[in-house]
Amino acid sequence: MSTLLYFGNDWSAENRTSSHHIARRLAQKHEVYYIECPGMRAPRGSGRDLKRIFQKLGKAIRGPRQALPGLKVATLFQVPFHRFRLVRWFNAKLIHASVRLLMWRKGICKPILWFTIPHVASLVGRLGESLSVYYCTDEHTALPGVDIDFIRATDARLTREADCVFVASDTLLAAKSAINASAYHSPHGVDVEHFGAAQLAGAMPTELAAIRGPIIGFFGLIEHWIDLDLVAYLARERPQWSFVMIGRVAVHADCVPHLSNLHFLGKRPYEQLPEYGRHFDAAIIPYKLNTQVFHANPLKLREYLAMGKPIVSVSTPETNKYADVVEIAANREDFLAKLDKIIAQRDNPEAITRRLASVASSSWDARVQEVLGRVDGALEKKRLFRL
Repeated sequence: MSTLLYFGNDWSAENRTSSHHIARRLAQKHEVYYIECPGMRAPRGSGRDLKRIFQKLGKAIRGPRQALPGLKVATLFQVPFHRFRLVRWFNAKLIHASVRLLMWRKGICKPILWFTIPHVASLVGRLGESLSVYYCTDEHTALPGVDIDFIRATDARLTREADCVFVASDTLLAAKSAINASAYHSPHGVDVEHFGAAQLAGAMPTELAAIRGPIIGFFGLIEHWIDLDLVAYLARERPQWSFVMIGRVAVHADCVPHLSNLHFLGKRPYEQLPEYGRHFDAAIIPYKLNTQVFHANPLKLREYLAMGKPIVSVSTPETNKYADVVEIAANREDFLAKLDKIIAQRDNPEAITRRLASVASSSWDARVQEVLGRVDGALEKKRLFRL
């Protein structure tokens, strides 16, 4: 059994990301220290950001805490405003010292370093690790509020210096392979059993019971990459339908449309998502077509499919791979027309079966097993090289 120092986003984040799914499964076979890293964007001075800063400081002081069998969560703290060079230099020193202290206290030697974010790239090669892994899920420079030059530089460094590089989408592979020949495409998985529960009978959540159907549903973080203008257009054009948006609204209140048949329910626990999805008549992926979305591999695509739900999505490289089971819209009028078709014809067992089958072999367990096979191969190669 190996010890992994796993660098990811907040363990208690609103959405369960690939970072969380992979860490949970690695902890079934290895000792995992999930290290919550500071965010990539600069704080905006909002009450929410200030609260998060103090929460992180408190967690960092308390030290590692048991989250799951085999998995402890530790929190790194850094000085905000890392757009300044001096602050970045100080933070790099602080983070290195913090991780070294954790290793000393817990008696950790020769860990595997596993990165899902790029901005702590300075740790590679400085912790006596047996192997380093970069699992890249996004075009990080396209995320809102980040220092693009800094993130580009750290992403390139981590890609170059990591022993294994995995990317979640084909569109990221070429650029990563040009820097590191070991880069490998590893698409996202899905919790098939969890979301498959949407096919079973169950009580309707209270909020949905008061909403008339048909229900067009979405779940996920409602950030700048969600095309709320498109959602508002659909809701205005079909006032007899109800549009249900589940997830924290992270955009400014002025950007949120207000329509009687458009319902923003807020965030809901991951465990409850199939209970809501069970009652969707259709699921939507209304992304804006920007750089981040072009390179994204949306988790919700496979989660909707694992629920057996009919889906309408904008066209992206990853969603287009599922064009045989997903309705791909060319524009907003086409998006509406495809929803019209879904609602008019209702669903049928054959279509549901095809959707379920499209992701049946894409479980997170299978994905992690495949990744670990490559990691084990890289470890063996390094061992032979040292002999």
